[in-house]
Amino acid sequence: MASPSSLQELYVEQLRDLYDAEHQIIKALPEMIEMSRSEELKEALNDHLEVTKKQAERLEQIFEDMDEEPKGERCKGMQGVLAEGKDLVGKIEGEKLRDAAIIASAQRVEHYEMAGYGTARTYATMLGEDEAADLLEETLGEEKDADQTLTDLASEINREANVQGMKEEETSRSEAETSGRSRKAQSPPAGRRKKKAA
Repeated sequence: MASPSSLQELYVEQLRDLYDAEHQIIKALPEMIEMSRSEELKEALNDHLEVTKKQAERLEQIFEDMDEEPKGERCKGMQGVLAEGKDLVGKIEGEKLRDAAIIASAQRVEHYEMAGYGTARTYATMLGEDEAADLLEETLGEEKDADQTLTDLASEINREANVQGMKEEETSRSEAETSGRSRKAQSPPAGRRKKKAA
């Protein structure tokens, strides 16, 4: 694909990037929902999945109005953010801590989108694409709302993850101490070694 040579072309490329990003998110969210244990987190992610589908439709409307195709190159930025989040969450066994990691990953996604939609809206305004600018502003507002919802959930879930982590540490320490005492009891005292034959 040729490099953009005007703000209009850069704008279209940014929109295509966002369109691909939205479709990657639509594909990734069900797995995040399945891995979540908090009902509130599941509900927030489910709600955002439906909102994301509408956001993709809004982008399709913008492309239709411009008589442009929405398909473009893969959004490598979103691909990386989602892959990193999946890798992190997949390594965690504790349920509360996994939910905290899901929120952290989801907020990275939101911030990437907020940056992209903010830029696209600015370009649309400069290019006189007022209807597109309004649609992009609507989506930007939804991304900010989703990010705030995750921040609100994080305050409780992060606290629970911290408490769970401290309890697990305490249990491990206690088990290690018990195991150490048990080994000590089985070892013969140092003074009772066999005397060498004369």
